Amino acid sequence: MQEVPEYAFLPDRGAMSEQVRRFDWAATALGPMEHWSQALRVAVQMVLANAFPSCLVWGPGMVTLYNDAFVPILGSKSNALGRSFGDIWSDAWPTIGPIAARALAGESTFIEDFPLTLQRNGYPEQAWFTFSYSPVRNEHGQVVGFLDTVVETTRSVLTQRQTDELAASFERQVAERTADRNRLWELSSDIILVAEPDLKIVAINPAWEHVLGWQPGCLRGNSVLGLVHVDDRATVLAAAARLADGEAVQDMNCRLRDSRGEYRWINWAAVPGDGFFNAVGRDVTQERERAEALRQAEDLLRHSQKMEAVGQLTGGLAHDFNNLLTGITGSLELLRRRVAQQRFNELDRYLDAAHGAANRAATLTHRLLAFARRQTLDPRPTDVVQLVDDLRDLIRQTLGPTVALDWQPQAAVWTVLVDANQLESTLLNLCINARDAMPDGGHLALQVHHHQQPAPALADDDLPPGQYLCLSVVDTGTGMSPEVIARAFDPFFTTKPIGQGTGLGLSMVYGFARQSGGRVRIESSPGQGTAVRLYLPRHLGPVQAPDAAPADLVARPARLGESVVLIDDEVTLRTLVAEQLEEMGYQVHQAGDGVAGLALLQMTGEVDLLITDVGLPGGLNGRQVADAAARIRPGLKVLFITGYAEQVLVKRSQLEPGMRLLVKPFTLQTLTEKVRSLLDE
Repeated sequence: MQEVPEYAFLPDRGAMSEQVRRFDWAATALGPMEHWSQALRVAVQMVLANAFPSCLVWGPGMVTLYNDAFVPILGSKSNALGRSFGDIWSDAWPTIGPIAARALAGESTFIEDFPLTLQRNGYPEQAWFTFSYSPVRNEHGQVVGFLDTVVETTRSVLTQRQTDELAASFERQVAERTADRNRLWELSSDIILVAEPDLKIVAINPAWEHVLGWQPGCLRGNSVLGLVHVDDRATVLAAAARLADGEAVQDMNCRLRDSRGEYRWINWAAVPGDGFFNAVGRDVTQERERAEALRQAEDLLRHSQKMEAVGQLTGGLAHDFNNLLTGITGSLELLRRRVAQQRFNELDRYLDAAHGAANRAATLTHRLLAFARRQTLDPRPTDVVQLVDDLRDLIRQTLGPTVALDWQPQAAVWTVLVDANQLESTLLNLCINARDAMPDGGHLALQVHHHQQPAPALADDDLPPGQYLCLSVVDTGTGMSPEVIARAFDPFFTTKPIGQGTGLGLSMVYGFARQSGGRVRIESSPGQGTAVRLYLPRHLGPVQAPDAAPADLVARPARLGESVVLIDDEVTLRTLVAEQLEEMGYQVHQAGDGVAGLALLQMTGEVDLLITDVGLPGGLNGRQVADAAARIRPGLKVLFITGYAEQVLVKRSQLEPGMRLLVKPFTLQTLTEKVRSLLDE
């Protein structure tokens, strides 16, 4: 392979690029260029290629590199390349030093409107700049330096001064015309804003300082959008358009940045008048934080309950896996023995046995992963009878030997539109509650029947009129009193001893049922057992057909010259995949982590396909590698391989054109055909 010069990563244009190439780096803390890390090379490349003034500060010695656009900012500070950043800016270090220290500690920060006198246009000229310091991390996530990006703000500073003068004059006029409103303006605990139609701030009341830390004079002439969180700007612009049309705005929520750089939720009411927008805002951050904290607690405890259900299955799953692994290892042991005995006519039997056990283990693994994952509702047409049939063995293991399970569904039940995974979790949750209500054993019945709701009534929990499928969990346990039933769906209410229940089980069932368009009811009395009935709306469409089993695949060879970059940290898997692809005629380049894979993509010639695991070591996961590869090689096709079928990084709904997903475990034949199919698209 042709040797790549150590400076090949440097841009081939620009005076600073040439200076960096010729500089004696061995005399600095960075050492010779050929010893530079990949992270340093990438950072230097980014700085030199940047059109904005940029400076890179690296290592404990704060060695400095910069691009051509940064040179005018240095002014008389000549020969700064390779010197300590603190030495270069020693005259301003009391201001710059603490900011640089925060950047090296991992905090992104900036110096805004910093004054400098530059020699330009033939004479000394006062200018202002904003210096933004961003930490730079290596492949291990450690901060190794920071990037100083510079934007000149001279025009905005001068404009701001003029704006401040005009705004001050205008505010005096407004104050004279609004003397009767001064008391409300001064004493209101809500923030009040007067803005022009282009959303430039004319005046704010003193409550801004109490709520957001902004003094009234410091925001005049600024745009309101400069304070609004980027995700909320569309909402604010839509409200401004309504105000411009003469409409009033009520109950509009957005986040505003306070003087510390944090954001607070403000609920606004605004009206247009006299050529301005007049708005009153109330801080609702605490209320939203409480609601969000409750939601997160419910999510966490919902996940905890699901994992508790998984824990109930651990013994049974371990038993099943041990049986499957024994079948696999025993078949392989006999296979090796028969090969040694040269009894080749019996090999297929052992291969089939090992392969079948591995497939059953894969099925069991995927079921467990699907059961334990956390996701928002994804309603699909579902056959509830089939769902319960699939869960029956898991429910039996959950109930234990002392509880008998009765499941005798009727034929031809209605289809429902529901999130099947959440319904599984709900059913298991109810079965665990029933089991706990029968400490000495008992009988649990699962039932389904059709329900026609003629009209809503308070006694029916406002169940809307319509057709429903009712799924019931009926036990012969201790039952509940009317007082317990009345509070059963309250969050955090539980009758179990401390440490044995979260109190969110039935409240999550309640929320799931309502979110699905149905309801849940409890029928119980002390000593007489309990029936929990889940009503789900009928779906009139067909059940979604499961994915068809793949037909026998015929491995198709590569076309001449097709090249693949393969990234996986599992050496055995990577070797097997590479051998299979090479056997089919592909040129395969291998890497064990994302950084090495990206280097391969940069150095290798034509590449037709990137195959990458999603979970990779070294600081870059597979999705990040694919995103970077798209910038290096636009149009490059990508095949993700992962052991997590619904991993958030590669959800099928998020895969761009030219990207596909293959879930482990897979056969090498399936992989080969997937590669061929993707390349043929």
